[in-house]
Amino acid sequence: MNLKEQIENDLKASMKSGDNLVRGVLRMLFSDVKNVEINERKEISEEKIIEIIKKNIKSRKDSIEQYTKGSRADLASQEKRELEILEKYMPEQMGEDEVRKIVLNIISKSEAVSASDFGKVMGAVMKEIGNKADGNVVGGIVREELK
Repeated sequence: MNLKEQIENDLKASMKSGDNLVRGVLRMLFSDVKNVEINERKEISEEKIIEIIKKNIKSRKDSIEQYTKGSRADLASQEKRELEILEKYMPEQMGEDEVRKIVLNIISKSEAVSASDFGKVMGAVMKEIGNKADGNVVGGIVREELK
């Protein structure tokens, strides 16, 4: 079963069970996927669906940060629950140690020596890692290793 079918099946199951939170999150996610398919006039790949999920996750994280700053713990906790639902559809994420090994390998191959080489290293690392690690985590490790 592909990711789109899994989301659709989970959406149907949440409707039957009456779980409004899961239903709302998955309905929005499925709608985002369908809108991209309509715009591109074709079925989209798993990678594109993962990009859509990442965008939704980033949005939730930004909202959590803003609600926390605004002393709205109730809304922040709602966003955290929605974030947990979305993260279930992401592929297994690499650990920091694995990412660090890849970063160090690419830095040695590309002979990067300073922070000015950040873009070159970051691009190569993300090309190799793909959706298996968060870009913010990778960026932090690259910055750290280039110091």
